[in-house]
Amino acid sequence: MLHDVNGEEQKQRSGRASSPSSSNWVVVALKFKTRLRRYAISDLKPDSPLSHAQDEGKGQSRVRGRGKEDYSITTTEEEEPEIQRSPSSRRRRKRRRREVLDGHEDVKADDDDDTEAGNDVERSFRHLSSPDTFAHSDSGTTDPRITSRENADCQERRETRRAIKAVKMHQPWPLLLLILTLQRLTTLSMVQLRMHNEAVLIPGDIVLGGLFPVHEKGGGPTACGPNIYHRGVQRLEAMLFAVDQINQQDKILPGVLLGVHILDTCGRDTYALNQSLHFVRASLSNIDISVLECADKSTPRVKRTASAGPIFGVVGGSYSSVSLQVANLLRLFHIPQISPASTAKALSDKTRFDYFARTVPPDTFQSIALVDVVKSANWSYVSTVYSEGSYGEYGIEVFTREATERNVCIAAALKVPSAADDKVFDDIIQRLSKKPNARAIVLFTRAEDARGILEAARRSNLSQPFQWLASDGWGRQGKLVEGLEEEAEGAITVELQSENIPEFDSYMGSLTPENNRRNPWFGEYWEEVFGCTLRRDTAAYERLGPQVGWRTGTGNQSCRPELRLNAASGYEQESKVQFVVDAVYAFALALNKLRHDLCGHRKGICSSMANYDRGAFYKNYLLNVSFVDAAGSLVKFDEHGDGLARYEILNFRKGTNNNGANGYHYRVVGKWYNSLDIRTEEMVWARGTKDIPISACSLPCEPGMIKKQQGDTCCWVCDQCEAYEFVYDEHTCMDCGPGFWPHPDKRGCYQLPVHHIRWSSAFAIAPAVISCLGIVATLAVACLLFHHRDTPVVRASGRELTVILLAGVLVCYLNTFLLLATPTTATCVLQRFGVGVSFSAVYGALLTKTNRIARIFDSASRSAVRPRYISPTSQVCIAAALIAFQVVLTLVWMIIEPPGTRYSYPDRRQVILKCNIQDMSFLFSQLYNALLILISTVYAVKTRKIPENFNESKFIGFTMYTTCIIWLAFVPIYFGTGNAHETQITTLCVAISLSASVTLVCLYSPKVYIIVFQPDKNIRGKVCMGSTFKKQGSSAGASSMTKYTGCESASENVPLQGALTAAVRTSVGVTEISLTSSTTNNEQVAQL
Repeated sequence: MLHDVNGEEQKQRSGRASSPSSSNWVVVALKFKTRLRRYAISDLKPDSPLSHAQDEGKGQSRVRGRGKEDYSITTTEEEEPEIQRSPSSRRRRKRRRREVLDGHEDVKADDDDDTEAGNDVERSFRHLSSPDTFAHSDSGTTDPRITSRENADCQERRETRRAIKAVKMHQPWPLLLLILTLQRLTTLSMVQLRMHNEAVLIPGDIVLGGLFPVHEKGGGPTACGPNIYHRGVQRLEAMLFAVDQINQQDKILPGVLLGVHILDTCGRDTYALNQSLHFVRASLSNIDISVLECADKSTPRVKRTASAGPIFGVVGGSYSSVSLQVANLLRLFHIPQISPASTAKALSDKTRFDYFARTVPPDTFQSIALVDVVKSANWSYVSTVYSEGSYGEYGIEVFTREATERNVCIAAALKVPSAADDKVFDDIIQRLSKKPNARAIVLFTRAEDARGILEAARRSNLSQPFQWLASDGWGRQGKLVEGLEEEAEGAITVELQSENIPEFDSYMGSLTPENNRRNPWFGEYWEEVFGCTLRRDTAAYERLGPQVGWRTGTGNQSCRPELRLNAASGYEQESKVQFVVDAVYAFALALNKLRHDLCGHRKGICSSMANYDRGAFYKNYLLNVSFVDAAGSLVKFDEHGDGLARYEILNFRKGTNNNGANGYHYRVVGKWYNSLDIRTEEMVWARGTKDIPISACSLPCEPGMIKKQQGDTCCWVCDQCEAYEFVYDEHTCMDCGPGFWPHPDKRGCYQLPVHHIRWSSAFAIAPAVISCLGIVATLAVACLLFHHRDTPVVRASGRELTVILLAGVLVCYLNTFLLLATPTTATCVLQRFGVGVSFSAVYGALLTKTNRIARIFDSASRSAVRPRYISPTSQVCIAAALIAFQVVLTLVWMIIEPPGTRYSYPDRRQVILKCNIQDMSFLFSQLYNALLILISTVYAVKTRKIPENFNESKFIGFTMYTTCIIWLAFVPIYFGTGNAHETQITTLCVAISLSASVTLVCLYSPKVYIIVFQPDKNIRGKVCMGSTFKKQGSSAGASSMTKYTGCESASENVPLQGALTAAVRTSVGVTEISLTSSTTNNEQVAQL
């Protein structure tokens, strides 16, 4: 559908209040449409509303619209069609144009800006494609860009007139709306081309592209900032330096001239992507279009762009975010790319970036190096700050993972957005200050972000400074810390290990704005370095603005001609220069190998090389290149296209630098090549202190203490392990186990020494002395009785039972030595038999004696029949049976609880070697002997009133009473001292010895006394002694008196041998019993 422009103008005038900017948009859209027509790839289609009917003879065609006027369009082969009108038609159109413009005096300013933006877009495209833009002049000081800008303005005025004329053309509204949308979306980015559309163009047989951050990143929507990025200019010059060196020698690419096409990225990924489109256009400019045709069978026309030639490869970018965007674009056209500075880990992924390589290693190794530095300083609690984008995000991701694996905690992880301002940096510092224990701050940021953080730190006036640990985004940059030296003092930075190239320093020292016209930004760099102003064409500067000449310097004085870039002026070679030169040489050597393989020994480029696929070149040649660079370092790529990982650890400090100058400087304090080698004793830390700052949420726990988590991952309280526990790990105490005890540092356990009673111990000496005395006494008594074995006293005591009893007493004393001996299986067996059998022998014999006496007198009171089993043989058999039963019990005990040794742990720090006898089992094993003692005691009580001639029963009773008291006292003491092994054993030994001693003293001391001190009573003869005792009669109220008259011969058991006669005479309840022996020759009175 075609619209009447006159009618449209009337509608615009009438509807100005409701839509004040609509007609202005129409003007902008039609002007932009005219520009699109100028740069169209193909001719207008024949069925277009504005169709061209070519006249071969005159080269003219007629176009008729809906109005009355006819337009005559004259076309030539390579020029824009021009509309020819009659004077009257021009006057009418001019009047209508004034009406349109006059009717929109109140149009908003942003609409005017859009119109101007459209002009800027046109100027940018035209300026970029104009060869004059990049012309170099060695004569005079006039900036060549001024001439280019003036030419561009002339062309812009002509285009503006054409656009206004095109308002009268009739176009469909859908197309107009599409044009408006595209113009609005692209205005912002195109405006940036007006100030930063310069490029370094050097034609050549093979052209390498270059992408470097010449300007700093702009703020907000502005792509490029006003300041020059010094590192970017040095890297740009490093590429030119390397290309010059290669072109000047015949060893590499003989007969082939390398060219360059270098653009500014301003450190912004989107702007760099837009800039890299120039490389794509340049690479497509050599397409043979003779084999192509449009849909209407016409030959297409390709828009040419300003370029030094087809791009064979690209060196750059610097920032990882830039390289990620550019690599995604270049891979579509198989254009190889080598970055001298991008270190993001993602760029190693060959499935995504299959034509990307770099002369630097990925950030994986740098992050590991940073963690190694953290560990070398014993920091366990750090905060991290990283820039938005692949460089910071990927780098800090690896750092965090490595730090976590090595027990380093992250207190806070803060991101710096792409368009950060002072408020953002101040907020970051405040948030870092809320973690005062995390004094170490790891910066994985761009240079401008690092400086912003330092500036915010100065504004916050921190009482406790942070200890900065920065990646190579900070590196060794002097401009970054300029004016912020106090805040940055003590910072530790990581930088790729690089060596200075002396030839490059000489090259930079020879450059001036006059002889370096090929670099359009060098004048700005010169002004900023020296703080002066270069001369410029004042008229052009006043008319066209500062962007056409050298940038206004920071100083008020003109730059002196003798100024040079050297150490005296503050120049220092940038650390990435070596890697830029390596990237250029990698391309050159790979191309040289390709040329040798395809072209042989011929100089120059052959057709095979010119048509060789760049993707195959990358995989077959570029990745396989290997050489030693000018600094003596090996340059090669791994399977991921990454360079070798070598880093330097730098310390920013105050002092004398390598040149002898005093001031702040970076000093190399270590290196990292797969492992860290650092000299911490040479370092200074925050605010120049020599002491390593503490960066930990909680102080390390003392030995023997573990961490109990609180709050953050690395915040804890220390908890003491138990005395018997060791520190298994920093969060766990573990029991050493029985028989082991922790070392003083609680880092492990050692085996405790095994204790048993030593002979030198007081607990052994005392019972041993008692036992020895008892043994001596027993042997003395035994010898004495044996010597007087035929005397009445000895014979009357019963020699057989005396032998058994004295043997038991002797074994009781010997048990002490078994109990005190070092426990072994043999001694443990002897202990079980010794204690049990010895007591059975003693108390079995006593039981046999008391039982015999009790049976004799009990039987005599009832009848004159002699009791059975009172002969010596019977008595021995009875005693032996009692002992044998104990032996059987002991054997059963050994079966149930096999003998042996065991370790006892009365407390956690003692190991006692004991026999495998439980306390309760020992008690049960003595129940039988206790029963013997109890029965013997009962018999002793029963026979307590027998005649004095038989008073041995009285001594047996006293022995039993004392024994019971001893054992009643022993049992609680024995079980109460179960944890005191020495006391327990000593108590047992003394109890056994006391029992034996009581028996020995009570039974045999009277006999020994008679034998030794009253021998006259121990002679042969006959003595009859009488004794009476009352006995309750059978009748009520009656009592009886029993009178014993006993006569004993010297023979043993006189009352029980020979004929027993009894005369029982009962008179008034009195019974008289007479015991008369039939043997009269050997009668002897014996008081029993």
